Amino acid sequence: MRILLKLVIDCDPDAAWRALHSPRAVAELYGPLLDLEPMVPNGLPTSWSPGDDVPVQLSAFGGVPAGRQLIHVSEREVEEPHGTVRIFRDSGIPLTGPLSSLDVWDHQMAVSPAPGEPGRTLWRDRLVIGGPTAPTLWPVLWSAWQWRGARIRALAPTWAHDLDPDGDPVI
Repeated sequence: MRILLKLVIDCDPDAAWRALHSPRAVAELYGPLLDLEPMVPNGLPTSWSPGDDVPVQLSAFGGVPAGRQLIHVSEREVEEPHGTVRIFRDSGIPLTGPLSSLDVWDHQMAVSPAPGEPGRTLWRDRLVIGGPTAPTLWPVLWSAWQWRGARIRALAPTWAHDLDPDGDPVI
């Protein structure tokens, strides 16, 4: 089963790519509904890197345990007519909690220049889930992905490094 998002967001592709690699930025996408806490002594990395395997504890609504998840990072690039598409993939798996009944978890996020919109990014987000409870969990995850899409749109302008005096991104 799949959940898809396709958005044009207000930041350049480089800023979106940096945000995808930032555990802090990714955690903000789910806030305040869900928190990610590291389960390793050194905490979350400053930036995700290909090959990372990072276990996290998920907490919902400010502290209700929601399970543990292994985040496994990989990435690749694909050339398309409108430019390079950079794809960030989390192919980890839920370890405990309600989502652990899934036996497939493949989350890919792709960023590329938005066609005909200089300085903006086409963000594509795809979650593939499978397992006996996937049909039951799909509506819950679909709702969470709609929240996620709204958060991506709201936070994207803050991902730019350079801001003008009014706090708007310089593109």
